[in-house]
Amino acid sequence: VQLQASGGGSVQPGESLRLSCAASGRFFRINVMSWYRQVPGKERKLDARMPTAGDTFYADSVKGRFTISRETADNTVHLQMLSLKPEDTAVYYCNAEVRTETWRILPVEYWGQGTLVTVSS
Repeated sequence: VQLQASGGGSVQPGESLRLSCAASGRFFRINVMSWYRQVPGKERKLDARMPTAGDTFYADSVKGRFTISRETADNTVHLQMLSLKPEDTAVYYCNAEVRTETWRILPVEYWGQGTLVTVSS
């Protein structure tokens, strides 16, 4: 399973960006798709998580500004980011919890390559 992320870039504070991540390869089903961020020297942090069934999660720092969405048929996840702040500057990673086979109940976790978002005036 491969995850290909795109959409990062440099913007000014208050502007918007939309990240996308497409999963490809051979698998049975994707249970969850998520977006994380990481800044140098710090742990990777969960921003938004969207299961196929169940509640969507947002970190407090992005609630009301970021929206995660999925296109299940295309195995794609997006992160619409509004009102970006300098503190949103980070490398953003998509993550997928994947059932690789019909008989394998426990999912396998995969990561995309990361896409850099820079928010600066």
